[in-house]
Amino acid sequence: MAGVGDSGGAGARSRELFARARDVIPGGVDSPVRAFGAVGGTPPFVARGEGAYVVDADGRRFLDYVQSWGALLFGHARPEIVRAAAEAAALGTSFGAPTEGEVRLAELIVSAVPSVEMVRLVSSGTEAAMSALRLARGFTGRERILKFEGCYHGHADALLAAAGSGVATLGLPGAAGVTAGAVRDTIVVPYNDFEAADAAFDEAGEQLACVIVEPVAANMGVVAPARGFLERLRGECDRLGALLVFDEVITGFRVAWGGAQSLFGVTPDLTVLGKVMGGGFPCAAFGGRREIMERLAPLGPVYQAGTLAGNPVAVAAGIASLQLAREEDPYEELERRAAGLAGGLQEAFAGAGVPATVNRVSTLVSVFFTEGPVTDYAAARASAHDTYARFFHGMLECGIALAPSGYEAWFPSAAHGDAEIDRTLEAARAVARSLA
Repeated sequence: MAGVGDSGGAGARSRELFARARDVIPGGVDSPVRAFGAVGGTPPFVARGEGAYVVDADGRRFLDYVQSWGALLFGHARPEIVRAAAEAAALGTSFGAPTEGEVRLAELIVSAVPSVEMVRLVSSGTEAAMSALRLARGFTGRERILKFEGCYHGHADALLAAAGSGVATLGLPGAAGVTAGAVRDTIVVPYNDFEAADAAFDEAGEQLACVIVEPVAANMGVVAPARGFLERLRGECDRLGALLVFDEVITGFRVAWGGAQSLFGVTPDLTVLGKVMGGGFPCAAFGGRREIMERLAPLGPVYQAGTLAGNPVAVAAGIASLQLAREEDPYEELERRAAGLAGGLQEAFAGAGVPATVNRVSTLVSVFFTEGPVTDYAAARASAHDTYARFFHGMLECGIALAPSGYEAWFPSAAHGDAEIDRTLEAARAVARSLA
């Protein structure tokens, strides 16, 4: 495989667009990891999507495992979702007033996730997580929160301490502009570390407002919760009177209709949702027990608002996406294909003699170039990310688009059939041999 040059596989039109973008957009991108800083080269600019595929500005077609970072459960431009959004847009793109669509989407969410009795729609996962924490503090009258290394809950100040995802990808020790005061009440311990979590609970005691956690970590790569870990968090929150907040922005409606909480049988007090529930549009939510949610304005004293919250176009796409998920129930077949993908990747690396660990939880997959198991952020960071960069570009040359960071998940969609999985594994075997 060729080495990574200045273009990194990008065509002439993408290179031209990136040069223009860097003049008017910081780094040339509107979300940092898109800049290919972790893997090198110039990002292809996407012109359109078709099911499991994207086509770039130079007309090249790639089999896509980014899928808008997991938002597209049914692949790009699913006709029912596109049609619902277009019909809604024709009636008006924003009202700043209540609509029937908001009620329908909220009802779908409440019917799917038993722990959610009421829900508030917002525009992004960051906004949802930030608002859930404010609500937890307002409900408990406490200030301290507990989070876990490598779990990313958006870029709100208090949640950027030891965050995963783009922060990890860029190698930032912290985030400039975040004050010490903003993270003063944030306790951070390693994911899956029972002893450290117990010590944090003891330290915080009755000052702890909530614990926020990805029930399946998917922003340091995919890392499953250790057996009993989520149950321990639930028990300790009950003991201290703190709230348990599950960040299911990625896992909600992705790993199961009822989210990761339905897979593991652990019930949170609040749930943060996004991605799939918006059908590819900016739409997110947070919800939970009625007595907690009723502390939100206008019923209660915890203020949260948004002009574009419940945007009618995004809501229509979300309704279509969730109706498809409920009616087609793609999860068993999607998990079968994800299992085949993960197993085939592990065999490809083993056959080439390349040290690698492939993690999978339900429909989420990720590759770490390390021999040992990856069960926390430290192990994910110790993976050979330079090898991932070579693998990434090798796969891109074969027409397979992966996330440009070893800290991200692969997202096979319902549009990825057996032929797409087979093509991916054929490319992976060839690229793995080049890495040996």
